[in-house]
Amino acid sequence: MDDKVLAAQKWVNKTYAGVSGYTRCPEDGRTGWATMYSLTMGLQKELGISPVVANFGAGTLAKLTAHGSIGPDEPNVNIRKIVQHAMFCKGYWGGDGEGNFDLLMAESVAAFKTDAGLGETSGMVQPKIFKALLTMDAYVLLAGGSEKVQSIQRWLNGRYVNKSTFFIGPCDGHFSRDVQQALMKAIQYEVGIPEDQATGVFGPGTQAGLKSHPVAQGDSGIFVQLFSAACVFNEPVNDGVSTYVTSFKSAFDSSLKEFVEQFQRFSVLDVTGRGDYQTWAQLLISTGDPERPVDASDTRYTITASRAKALYDAGYRAVGRYLYQPPDSIDKYIKPGELQDMFSAGLRVVPIFQDNGRLLSDFTYTKGFQHGLLAHERATFYGFNRSTVIYFAVDYDATNDQIASNIIPYFNGVSAGLANKGKRFVHGVYGSRNVCAQVTKETYARHSYVSGMSTGFSGNLGFPLPANWAFNQIKEFKFAPDFDLDKVAHRAGTDFGQGSVNKQTSPADDFIAYIERLYGLAVDYGKGDPSRLVMEYVRHVTYANFAWWALIGDPDKDFIKYANGRDAFVWDEFKDPFTGYHIGAEHMLATCNAHYVKPQPSNPLRVNAGDVGGWGGDIITLYGEWRRDSDSYSSGYTYCEDKFAKIGVDSTFGFNDLLEDADGYLISERVRGGQDIVTAVRNHYRGSGGLTRIGDFLTKRFSGLASTATDMARNMLTMSDDPTIALGRAKLIYGIAGYDTLLPEMLPADKLTEFCRGFADSLLARAGQEGLKKATYLANQKKNLRDSQ
Repeated sequence: MDDKVLAAQKWVNKTYAGVSGYTRCPEDGRTGWATMYSLTMGLQKELGISPVVANFGAGTLAKLTAHGSIGPDEPNVNIRKIVQHAMFCKGYWGGDGEGNFDLLMAESVAAFKTDAGLGETSGMVQPKIFKALLTMDAYVLLAGGSEKVQSIQRWLNGRYVNKSTFFIGPCDGHFSRDVQQALMKAIQYEVGIPEDQATGVFGPGTQAGLKSHPVAQGDSGIFVQLFSAACVFNEPVNDGVSTYVTSFKSAFDSSLKEFVEQFQRFSVLDVTGRGDYQTWAQLLISTGDPERPVDASDTRYTITASRAKALYDAGYRAVGRYLYQPPDSIDKYIKPGELQDMFSAGLRVVPIFQDNGRLLSDFTYTKGFQHGLLAHERATFYGFNRSTVIYFAVDYDATNDQIASNIIPYFNGVSAGLANKGKRFVHGVYGSRNVCAQVTKETYARHSYVSGMSTGFSGNLGFPLPANWAFNQIKEFKFAPDFDLDKVAHRAGTDFGQGSVNKQTSPADDFIAYIERLYGLAVDYGKGDPSRLVMEYVRHVTYANFAWWALIGDPDKDFIKYANGRDAFVWDEFKDPFTGYHIGAEHMLATCNAHYVKPQPSNPLRVNAGDVGGWGGDIITLYGEWRRDSDSYSSGYTYCEDKFAKIGVDSTFGFNDLLEDADGYLISERVRGGQDIVTAVRNHYRGSGGLTRIGDFLTKRFSGLASTATDMARNMLTMSDDPTIALGRAKLIYGIAGYDTLLPEMLPADKLTEFCRGFADSLLARAGQEGLKKATYLANQKKNLRDSQ
C-alpha cells in the first residue's frame, strides 16, 4: 500500500462523491484504473462537464485544451491537486498534495516528460501530458521490457506528439496494441495522409503509401526508421531453434537485411531482404498481405471428391476440418468418406475441435477436460494417427486477464482430458496471436493456428506471430458458388495435418530402433557396459569437450571408432509421442549418462556431478540469465515463473530442457534398476512414462517437496566442496552474465532463496499439470485390461 495513493483516493472520493455520474474508487493505496478514472471524473467536473464519465475522451481533451496548460499560475486549486495526485499514482513526486505547484513539482513534471521521450521538458502540464498522467501507462522500463522497444516508444512520442490525432503512449519496453497503433499513425503521417484521417487502421491509403515506399539496403531516412521499428516490434522469441534480432536505425544496413531475410522465412514470404509491400504488411497486421499465395485452407463445408480435386488444382495441399459439431449448430463436421476423398486427391487434413468457443463462459477447466475426452473420441473414430495435433478453438478476443482466468485453465483441462485417454493426440491452440502464445507458454500447446483474419482483435494487435505458429488464417472468400474457403498460410517444417489415418506406429519408433541397433553394436564390441556405451556414444559429439564431462569421465573412444566403422551415427532429435515436441537425444542421453555414472546420493539434499549433467547445469545457466537480465527482473522468483520450463521464451531451461532432464534421469533409474537401455527407452516412450515424467522426476529426485527442491537448487548453486563443479559453475555464469556479475554465493541469501523457491514452485506447477493424468491413466489402463479379458 502506498500512503500517497491512499491519500489521493480519499481526497477524490470525498471531493466528488456527490457529482452526477461519479464512481468511487477503492481506498486501498494501490494504483489502478479505478483511481485514474475517479481522478479523470474529478477533472471533468472542474472543466464543467456533466455528467462525468469514466473516460478521458475527445470531449474532455477539447475542454482541457480550451482551458490551457496547468502550472503554478493555475487558478483552480483542485485541478492542481488532481495533477499532483496523478503524479503520485504514476510513481513521481507530486508535491504536497495541497495544490502548491512549486519548483520541485515542476522538476517532477519535467522528469515525467523526459521519461515519455518528449523534447519539451518545462514544468507545465499541457493537455496531452495531463491525459497521459491519467492512464495506467508506464514510462519506465517494466519487468521483461526491452530497452530497444522503449527507445522507439520515446521516439514516437517525441516526433509526433504535436500531431492532432497522436497521443502520448507508454514507454515501458513492451510492444502493445497502443504502440502498434502509434506506429501505424506515424506511417500514415509520413505517407501524406491528413492528420484528421490518420486513424491507425491499415486501409487503402496506408497500403498505397507503403507500396510507394519500399526500403532496401543502402536506403536511409524516416521510412527506414519506421520499418526498422516495425522489425524490432516483430522480433520472434526463441523458438528453440533460432533467434534473430535487429535494432532501431535510420540506415538500412546489412544486418537489417539479414534480419528481414530471416523474418521473411519465418513468416513464409518471398525472401528478398527488402522492405517490400508484403513485408511491410506482415510487420503491421495479423493477416499480412491477404492476396499472397498459400497452400493451406480451412472450411466448414464438406470436401467432396470434386471439391478436393478443385482445391488441389488451385494449389492447396491441406484443409482444416472440424471433428465435432455442437447440437443445433451449422453443419460442419467431417462426413463419412470425406477423409478418403481428400487423401485420394492428394490433400492432407488438419483436425479442429470447436464447441462454440465464442464466450468467456465456454472456457473452464471442466469444459476443457470434457472437450479433451470428446476430441479423443472423435479423432479415434476417424482413425487419426498417434501424436496428431488437434487445434482447440478460442474464437473470440480474449484479454490477458481472461486468458489467465479461463483460457489457460481450459487448456489445462484439455491436456488432462487427452492424457486421461493415454495422450494418443496432442493439443494445439487456435486463436489470436496472444492467446496462442500464452496458451503455448503455459500449457505446452504443440502448434498454433492463428486467427489472423481477426485484424481488430486486441490479441492480434501488438503481438508478433507466436514462435510455434503452423497456420495463420489470412482471407475468407468464395472459392466456388456453393463453397466458402479460408486462405491459410502454412509454415513449412511444422505440423501439416495428416495424409492418412489408422497407422499403428509411434513417433518414437525410429529412435527406439536406433537405440536397439546401437546397443547391438555395443554388445558385439564385447567390452564394458553396453547401456553405458550407448549413452556415451550419443552424447560424445556435442559434449566431448564440455567441461562438465570431466566430472563423469570421457566416453570410450575405441567403441566410438568401432561403431562409426559400422555406419553408426549420432541421432539428433526425435518426436516425443506425448507432447509432440522434439526431444534432443544428445542432451537427454547425456543427462542419462551423468546420472547413471554418478547416482543419486543417499542424502536427498546432496547434489553431485550427475545432477550437473542434467537439471543442475540448467539451473546454473538459468541463474546466469537472471543476473544478466536483473535490470528488468529484480525478482528471481518472477524470473523463474516467466522463464523456467516454458515454450516460446528465450531460456536455457525451457520446456524441452525439462523434458530431457526428466527423461534422462528416469531412464537412468530404469537402467540402474536392471533394464538395459533399449528396454528402458522403449518402456518410457511406448509405455506411460511421458504422462507422468515431471511428477515422477519431482518425486524421485526431489522427494516430491518444494522445500527439498529449493534446498537442492541452493546447494547446486553454492556447493564448494567439489572444486571442479564450483569452477565450472563460475565459468558458465560469467560466460552468460559477464565477469562483473554476482556469483550465487555472493548474492544476499534472501534473494538467492527467492530464486530457488521460484524454481521449486514452478517445478511443482509443471508436475501439477500432470496431477490428474497419472491416476486417470492407470485407471484407464486397468479398464482396458478388464475389457480385453
